[in-house]
Amino acid sequence: MKENAMKIEHVCINVADIEKEKDFYCQLFDFRPSAKYHNAKTGWENYFLSSPTGEARLELLSHEGMALKEKDRTMSGLVHLSFSLDSKEAVDEMTTTIVGMGLTLLRGPRVTGDGYYESSFLDPEGNMIELTI
Repeated sequence: MKENAMKIEHVCINVADIEKEKDFYCQLFDFRPSAKYHNAKTGWENYFLSSPTGEARLELLSHEGMALKEKDRTMSGLVHLSFSLDSKEAVDEMTTTIVGMGLTLLRGPRVTGDGYYESSFLDPEGNMIELTI
């Protein structure tokens, strides 16, 4: 494989309320949603959300009756999604917006031990999201 030939194409999150999660990510991060795909045979449906630059995509995947499960961040698996913003001020402003939306703020904004300026919060279904520079 050539150097720099690989990138992450997209990240997929199973969600119980696909419309609520789509609206959340599109509103807060200005993602552009694809048309909803629904497989009538299997019952699965999804949206692909594209970042404003088109460099990142997030897939939301759901199935009727999908249970909302409490996340355990001490177990193996995907822990969080991190979104890089332009500046400390942008992190501060978006953190204020998140608090105003009534979402759970976990930490920050702060400088972490490894030097990141970040805040972290839970999306409407309890997925951990980081905002950083």
